[in-house]
Amino acid sequence: MTDAPARLAAFLEQLEEARRARDVTVVVVTKFHPVELVRELAATGHRDFGENRHPEARDKAEALAELDLTWHFVGQLQRKKARQVARYADVLHSIDSVELVDALDGGEPGDDRPVRDALVQINLTEDPARGGIEATGLDALAERVAASDSLRLRGVMAVAPLGEEPASAFERLAAHAERVRTIDPAAEWISAGMSGDWREALQHGATHLRIGTAITGNRPVGG
Repeated sequence: MTDAPARLAAFLEQLEEARRARDVTVVVVTKFHPVELVRELAATGHRDFGENRHPEARDKAEALAELDLTWHFVGQLQRKKARQVARYADVLHSIDSVELVDALDGGEPGDDRPVRDALVQINLTEDPARGGIEATGLDALAERVAASDSLRLRGVMAVAPLGEEPASAFERLAAHAERVRTIDPAAEWISAGMSGDWREALQHGATHLRIGTAITGNRPVGG
């Protein structure tokens, strides 16, 4: 046994004090941690878990299939592996190109595939090499996701840039989220905030927090 369940309880207590009478989903990011840690946390009743690497995510989802967990893929999504990820990930946080949506929509007519919840990832930096769509392309991508046969537009996701106050970055993200809601009013999710900046994200409307070390502890040696 680890102390992750105790850390989860402590985090949820802090969240209860900080949130403003609205629902917030805590996605526990368990990358590099063993399946046993996920089982411990699931035993407390927690159901939302996140991974950012396809092989590890797939293996955990398969190993824990009987627990009926909700799996969030929060890492960069490669086009050639997108449909493989969509087989087990209930929520895709990193939709960042029309080509990626095309790949997810591809396949033979009549394929029996579940429709997955999707968030458009926005690049809040000026570095085009970083993950996410630039703000100028946001509307077109959101419209493409809304029209997809395999995705359900839920909202936006972003990572606060290094070297910038998180609150400033998340304020911009909230404005982008408003733009997406003009395309689909039901796209109300904002995935933002990690262990070090979740309070700032919450202040600017985050509905989904991606929390790793604050709950799971440090990565295992070699992870």
